[in-house]
Amino acid sequence: MWSRLSVVVGLLAGVAAAALIIGGIVTLAPDPVPTPTPPPTVPATASATAAATDATGSPGASPKAGLFGIGEPAPDLVVPQAGGGVIDLAALKGSPVWVNFMGTYCPPCIDEFPLMNGYAARHADDDLVILAIDVKEDEGTAAAFAERLGAIFPVGLDEDGSAAERWGAIALPVHFWIDRDGIVRDAALGGIGPDLMSQGLQAILPDVTVEP
Repeated sequence: MWSRLSVVVGLLAGVAAAALIIGGIVTLAPDPVPTPTPPPTVPATASATAAATDATGSPGASPKAGLFGIGEPAPDLVVPQAGGGVIDLAALKGSPVWVNFMGTYCPPCIDEFPLMNGYAARHADDDLVILAIDVKEDEGTAAAFAERLGAIFPVGLDEDGSAAERWGAIALPVHFWIDRDGIVRDAALGGIGPDLMSQGLQAILPDVTVEP
């Protein structure tokens, strides 16, 4: 009987020891690393709406709203015209206007003038007005440049650079497209080609198909 009791006690002691060992292993094991929760995704439609919200929070505006005053009334622009007269942007309200701040020493400006001539000729019947504003040069230099390139649009003189500064034209050339209501609808740093020129014109000639 005592031998049986010894066997039972031995078995119970072994089970207790095994339980203590297992418990120790579980206690010492590191806590499982939680699976990170992925950030919520933004629906594509919401992203598009956010990208097209202007500085005033109005949905549907151009993604470039706020850059170069896009979506805002054009700044004042009153400068002498090479060859005589005055260019006054306010007097052109009711017409779509393309304003180009440029310099005769600027290679991209030279490349852009023939392209601008082409648009001026093709869209004359659409009341398009193109203005080139020569920055910090005298009238003789600007007039000679316009004559050499056969410009068919007016060239204004911003001899002290104040107009360019007011418009935020910190590098030349810079283009602005203003609609019939005097609102800047698009802008671009030059030099640019027919694709961007057509895009800018399309923004102010919505009822006309503008070809590059």
